[in-house]
Amino acid sequence: MGTALAAEGKDPTHASGLPIPRFVTVRVGEVNLRSGPNGSYPIEWVFKRKDMPVEIIQEFDTWRRIRDWEGAEGWVHQSALSGRRGVLIVGQTRAIYESPRGDGAVVARAEPGVIGSLKKCRDEWCEVDVKGYRGWMKRADFWGTYPGEKIE
Repeated sequence: MGTALAAEGKDPTHASGLPIPRFVTVRVGEVNLRSGPNGSYPIEWVFKRKDMPVEIIQEFDTWRRIRDWEGAEGWVHQSALSGRRGVLIVGQTRAIYESPRGDGAVVARAEPGVIGSLKKCRDEWCEVDVKGYRGWMKRADFWGTYPGEKIE
């Protein structure tokens, strides 16, 4: 397919036309991460966390090189990824607040390693849904966004 893209005048190293790097989530419960952008490359490791946020750092044709929150990298087929945004709680147990100020009621507390969905971000605060608890968290309390990134 890389040949077809080249024949069409498309750059196979930026096949989607979307920004690189960017955050996405894992679509399925088990994904083979390969050493290169093709099904014939060896499987380096298997990713087993559906909805986990990952960062796309490179593209080639229909393959995406991703990085997880610990810095591990590998190639996956684009069909294993979703454009939905997610969060991974990092550090310590974090509060989810009712409002984006941090002085309101605490809706829930999320432990490190818990995954949720990202709804929107304003400045340093982001609206999240973690296991049905919807509220606001400081951007620094989770992995899955870039500093200053605006999400609507």
